[in-house]
Amino acid sequence: MQDFILETRGVCKSFHGQMVLDHISLMIPEGCVYGLLGPNGAGKSTLLKMFSGMLRPDEGEILFEGEQWSRQCLVKTGLLIEQPSLYENLTARENLEVRRLLLGEPRGRIDEVLDIVDLKDTKKKRAGQFSMGMKQRLGIAAALLNHPRLLILDEPANGLDPFGIQELRELIRGFAAQGITVIVSSHILSEVEQIANYIGIISEGVLGYQGGMKQGEDLEQLFTEVVKKNRRKAIC
Repeated sequence: MQDFILETRGVCKSFHGQMVLDHISLMIPEGCVYGLLGPNGAGKSTLLKMFSGMLRPDEGEILFEGEQWSRQCLVKTGLLIEQPSLYENLTARENLEVRRLLLGEPRGRIDEVLDIVDLKDTKKKRAGQFSMGMKQRLGIAAALLNHPRLLILDEPANGLDPFGIQELRELIRGFAAQGITVIVSSHILSEVEQIANYIGIISEGVLGYQGGMKQGEDLEQLFTEVVKKNRRKAIC
């Protein structure tokens, strides 16, 4: 029997009378890279904000390691949703020190995560002078400080150049190899195709597909079929 680190069961969410998530039931296996795909506005970020405690479902439930989700689950979760929250006048080390103190982690953990994301040599350079790729990596370093079992990355490749995307891809593969489950939300199919073991496709607030990545599968065709099908349903 497969173990799931995170599940949602019939999760619904609406804003101002408009349904944004319609009975979403995800099953995310431990130790995988799960690609959460969908067009812009499909509801991906809304769902991820529920996993971070920023939003609550109107209906349904969220389970973490088989238990009802609570804010205590954040102790085992690393989050990078939308843009990294950084103090641009501080160095990479100083940014992490602020978060380390809040988490109560030992000071040596800063060197460990800076080494993981290859930012140990930035010295006194302030975060405001970092490239977009460096800022993303610093955001990921902050998300790793608490030794998470689950790492959630929302559109992490946005604004990155090809070199930055390649670095990010290698990082994510490395996390999965260490046993960290990674959820990557994206609308960039080619990137998810190269790193994900499992995928879920959301369109019009509906989970239209969920399953393992199959050898030789045409992800673009599958994505297009799911999106078109859900749009037809929404119109009807």
